[in-house]
Amino acid sequence: MSDISIKLISDDNWREALELSVHDEQLKYVSSIHPPVAIALAKAYIRPGGKVVEPYGIYNQNKMVGFFNLHYTPGSRDDYWLFHFFIDKRFQRIGLGSKTLNEVIRHIKTTNHSCHRLNLTVHPENEAGRLFYLKFGFSEENIMTFDEPTFSILI
Repeated sequence: MSDISIKLISDDNWREALELSVHDEQLKYVSSIHPPVAIALAKAYIRPGGKVVEPYGIYNQNKMVGFFNLHYTPGSRDDYWLFHFFIDKRFQRIGLGSKTLNEVIRHIKTTNHSCHRLNLTVHPENEAGRLFYLKFGFSEENIMTFDEPTFSILI
């Protein structure tokens, strides 16, 4: 069993989520607005494009170590997007990225039965991120979304 768990951001943990961040040189890869969690939480309220936007905390042994937003059109097979996915700077470089992404995909498959494809974008200068997603099994789609290359994986 994994030590990683996923919890929806709520009135119980939103302040803890706002404490999460990445190293300064990584900020542009997560969000153009800082702190990244604040914009992600705003999107959950605003619902850009009419999509459902669900913000989640990523926990390792009951400690919040990361964050992501899931954007989707309910009932869609292909319109599921992972945004603002990151591991907090205090918990990077200890192997949580792959473990966490595995748990994120398991969570999405469990809670969104119609989802067959998960999409995400990678900042054009984020070569480490690009290689991470390719190694994980994502394919580069040769499509630009929000001026960033789009990647997807069948789940």
